[in-house]
Amino acid sequence: MLHYRHQFARPRIGVDAEGLMRYRATKHDCGACALKPRCCPNRPARKLLRSIHEGARDMAWDIAKTEAYAVSRRQRKKVEMLFAHLKRILDLSRPRLRGPNGARDEFHLAAAAQNLRKLAKLVPLPTPAPAS
Repeated sequence: MLHYRHQFARPRIGVDAEGLMRYRATKHDCGACALKPRCCPNRPARKLLRSIHEGARDMAWDIAKTEAYAVSRRQRKKVEMLFAHLKRILDLSRPRLRGPNGARDEFHLAAAAQNLRKLAKLVPLPTPAPAS
């Protein structure tokens, strides 16, 4: 069992300046354990550092393993590609019109141009007439 190391000199009890909580086992507990040669061969007892944000990281990793996250990731990639196209190809990295209304109008025009390009790709090309 790893016990929490308390430090009363810091504002947050048990959390150091880097945001880490320190857990330590006693030498008595580690000495009797069969896994000690593999767990901590060069130390008298096991010491473990855990971030105060580790719970949120674990939750994020669990969410990232779901099928819904994979779907969301594909959809976000599509949207990000559209914004990248707006910025690089249509040069919308900085709005030229002033004010929020001008920027909105400029963005709407660029989005309309993007939609027209998509629509043009959906229309089939006419078949060329054979040469007579």
